[in-house]
Amino acid sequence: MLDESLLDAPERLTEADRRGLLRGAAEAGARVRTAARHAAEAGVGNLKPDGRPRAVLIAGPGAAATQAADLLGTLAGAGSPVTRLAPTGVAPAAGALRWELPGWAGSVDLLLIATPDGTEPGLALLAEQAYRRGCTVVAVAPARSPLGESVNGSHGLFIPMATAPYDHDEPLAGAAPGVLWALLTPLLALLDRTALLDASPDAIEKVADRLDRIAERCGPAIVTYSNPAKTLASELADALPVIWTEGTSAGPAGRRFAAALAELAGTPAVVAELPEALAAHSALLAGQLAAAADPDDFFRDRVEEAPALHARVVLLRDRPSGGLTAAPGARDLALGHDTPISELEPEAGGELETLAELIAITDFAAVYLALASGA
Repeated sequence: MLDESLLDAPERLTEADRRGLLRGAAEAGARVRTAARHAAEAGVGNLKPDGRPRAVLIAGPGAAATQAADLLGTLAGAGSPVTRLAPTGVAPAAGALRWELPGWAGSVDLLLIATPDGTEPGLALLAEQAYRRGCTVVAVAPARSPLGESVNGSHGLFIPMATAPYDHDEPLAGAAPGVLWALLTPLLALLDRTALLDASPDAIEKVADRLDRIAERCGPAIVTYSNPAKTLASELADALPVIWTEGTSAGPAGRRFAAALAELAGTPAVVAELPEALAAHSALLAGQLAAAADPDDFFRDRVEEAPALHARVVLLRDRPSGGLTAAPGARDLALGHDTPISELEPEAGGELETLAELIAITDFAAVYLALASGA
């Protein structure tokens, strides 16, 4: 059950934030600037690649590496394929995970390693394997970690991860807002140098500025009725989020939102892109999860019995290609099944800025839902 009174009690929110999630979301802009500075100090801006890599491979544990690969692949488009190397192992522990390069990987490919831990022996072995194959290796991980020593020993480029003091208070969640931006920002700067995407220093600074503005709009001191993140969190209480995305940048933002809801708030969600989402989720909205399928029982014990779980559509939009939009059809389908709908659309700006805004608002929403539900 969601404690909605907690949302408008900033001091209680701070006390409940034992994992530093709210601070990570609020300081996302500062984390981007620090990460960009680390990348510059590591020499990323002075790199002069011979050309685009044939393929970009990304390895790392948990949600952060998965989402970084998703975001970078979306931004790079068809320039070079971006592939995440999924780990194998018997447990999601640093010592148990192993990664393998595909058989075709060689000297014309780029391996990116992104981890908030840096103690994984499997990643050190992967860096050594890539060195033997002739792959270029770049890693982002905490400073003075074993991985950094291994990458430097393999003649790769190591970029210290931008961390905060409270990162060490509790185990870092892969979907935590600070973790994503600390790992993603140096990789954006690197791929800008390879001409795979546009992430110039000015573009990254605009991302940081946009994240700062969202933090002002969505911070804990802003009351729910004027705070889009708190409003979305309260709307998703006791609901199954059905996340629909439209526009290139909205896709990875929606998938990250679903992952953050699961990992941070313990809330399951389904996600799909428009227009195909209308066919994929039509039966879902027409079934038992629709609000009309199980109207509120007047005789239900409202103290002892939890309300029935119903779907709520969350529509994330960002400039659909060609000006065509399936949003009217999405609204008609949802409302036709008595399913409420929440919509988020970023302000105008560059692709990185609008993507950052969608991620920032939904990150705040996932954090508020986690804190107010006691997750």
